[in-house]
Amino acid sequence: MGKKKENISAITDISRKEIIAEARRISQPFRVENGNKFRLKDCFTRGKSISEEDNKALAQEAFQNNILTISALQDKLYAEDKWSLLIVFQAMDAAGKDSAIKHVMAGVNPQGCQVYSFKTPNAEEIDHDYLWRCMKNLPERGRIGIFNRSYYEEVLVVRVHEQILNLQKIPEVLITKNIWAERMKDIRHFEDYLYRNGTIVIKFFLNVSKEEQKKRFIERIDNPNKNWKFSSADLQERKFWNEYMIAYEDMIKNTSTNISPWYVIPADNKPYARNIIASAIISTLDSLDLRYPKVSKEKIAELQKLKNELLEEK
Repeated sequence: MGKKKENISAITDISRKEIIAEARRISQPFRVENGNKFRLKDCFTRGKSISEEDNKALAQEAFQNNILTISALQDKLYAEDKWSLLIVFQAMDAAGKDSAIKHVMAGVNPQGCQVYSFKTPNAEEIDHDYLWRCMKNLPERGRIGIFNRSYYEEVLVVRVHEQILNLQKIPEVLITKNIWAERMKDIRHFEDYLYRNGTIVIKFFLNVSKEEQKKRFIERIDNPNKNWKFSSADLQERKFWNEYMIAYEDMIKNTSTNISPWYVIPADNKPYARNIIASAIISTLDSLDLRYPKVSKEKIAELQKLKNELLEEK
């Protein structure tokens, strides 16, 4: 624990300001604030390899600085106890969601962070509206919440496989041709509501290419330690690739706003993707102007008195 404190303090205020400015510059091009003109085909899946542009060691150092900066900002978030941050990850299988969460959040205090992975809804969840299971797992004030998949599955998987609607016990009269537009409208309003109550939502779509997904699937089959990650269901979903791309584009176009933006991350190159994700998180946390709580003069005097008592101990 002491070593972690030393690492956090190793970055000076001046260099931290530089890191934050660089993070904002790096992440901004991938941010979708207004989806009206968004086209997924215009987004690339492979960014420039950091190791090809710069010295690999320097690139790794920059990523480590990003991790330490996230840790320092999260410390203020936790102490101030006013804002909370919800980070949503959505992607096709094998895009790197799990590894991105693992690496980018490596320096975060576990007491101030919680991760939820949403699978197929269970019986209790089906008996509620589709936002319910996510709402009850929202981060408390001062914390970072991470959703590995989320309520956005309802305009992705359910849209691609519309037969799932029949299992959701929704009155037939409510299942109209406009249901996807209605759900996206509800999601926009939900995220506006969260913002007005102090929860910032940022969303990452890890944009992996079909060719790279194939490569990673084969790797999971060839590597015994990764066999558990692959199933026939993954290959079945791959057959609906085009349908998913249409759904993702429509989702981003209709739910990316200035206060709850999507970041479309080139995911074929994992280190590059992680750097952009870390940069976006830094930029978001910095925008909250987080501060440690101010201590009153009376409290400072009391602390000094307690310190003197400790120093006078024999």
